[in-house]
Amino acid sequence: MHKQIQRLVGTALLAAMVFVATMMLSIPLPGSGYGNLGDVFVIMAAFFLGPGWGFAAAAIGSAFADVALGFALYAPATFVIKGCMALVFAYLCRSVRPRAWFVFSAFLSEAVMIGGYFIFECLLYSPGAALVNLTGNLAQGAFGLLLSSVLVVTASASKPIMQYAAVWKKK
Repeated sequence: MHKQIQRLVGTALLAAMVFVATMMLSIPLPGSGYGNLGDVFVIMAAFFLGPGWGFAAAAIGSAFADVALGFALYAPATFVIKGCMALVFAYLCRSVRPRAWFVFSAFLSEAVMIGGYFIFECLLYSPGAALVNLTGNLAQGAFGLLLSSVLVVTASASKPIMQYAAVWKKK
């Protein structure tokens, strides 16, 4: 029971961090949407919580931020896309041990975000409108990849931090 409460509290804390990081620096992008620091904490949620709890923290924090920023129409898609980013990162990191894999996993996670929003916007608007937004999503993905890679690689070099990293523990 104690472990479950710890995980729940950690998930709530990281969901709040995703929310705050998304809200803190919100840069409007061409088309619709906004650039933010949320992806960095989506990756960190997956790093510390693993796939299931990481999905929850990433999805909830990001979807609530969409609603708070006036993009409620995007919230359901964001819930799925950001949650899937966390899943991809956590599962890939669990399957291969070298720390260099963290960067590749973050890259694929950002590709999930870019592809997910592209598909959603194709369905919501049109392929042309989705292409306009693709530039902003690519910029956000590159920024998220760079910062999350630095944080994850730095964190993974610390033994005290790695004892809390769920992606390093195989279940």
